[in-house]
Amino acid sequence: MFGRKKDDETAAPQVEERAHREGAKNRPTPKRRDQEAARKRPLVQTDRKSARAADRAARRENAQRMREAMMTGDEKHLPPRDKGPVRRFVRDSVDVRFNLGEWLLPLMLGVLVLSLFAAPWATYAFLGVYLLIFIAILDAVLLWRRTKKKILERFGADTETRGLAMYTVMRCFQIRRTRMPKPMVERGGTPR
Repeated sequence: MFGRKKDDETAAPQVEERAHREGAKNRPTPKRRDQEAARKRPLVQTDRKSARAADRAARRENAQRMREAMMTGDEKHLPPRDKGPVRRFVRDSVDVRFNLGEWLLPLMLGVLVLSLFAAPWATYAFLGVYLLIFIAILDAVLLWRRTKKKILERFGADTETRGLAMYTVMRCFQIRRTRMPKPMVERGGTPR
């Protein structure tokens, strides 16, 4: 009635075709509000069952990657306790040598079985085990002192060594086959 007439030509918006340019984005930049709306997620999921299932699947996948990294030595997926070049050096320093502590558990189990038999030599076996425990602890402490000296030479004097002593000692007392992450060096080799 009042106003302008709309023609059929102006009713449909004109889309301008542009030539494809190499190295260009070749599409319009999306509006900020559209991008923010696409990213919005509720703080509390409305479907808790599916959220719990998704969380469980993500944790399972992460644990699987971590388990594989423990077998292969992949630094990217190792747990924080085992990450870093200093920790790898400590692991390799323990793994390249024979540790007396790794034989303690099988020996103690053997003495425990022998203690079932009342024999006069059982007392000497127990004393021998205690002596072996003392020597194994001394061996682990000496290994830590040598390893710490090498760490400070190799990685610099400002390298954080807190917690590495217990890491070294605990690895010394594990049976080689059961160590995690798996040993990546052979006995008698050199640490990486």
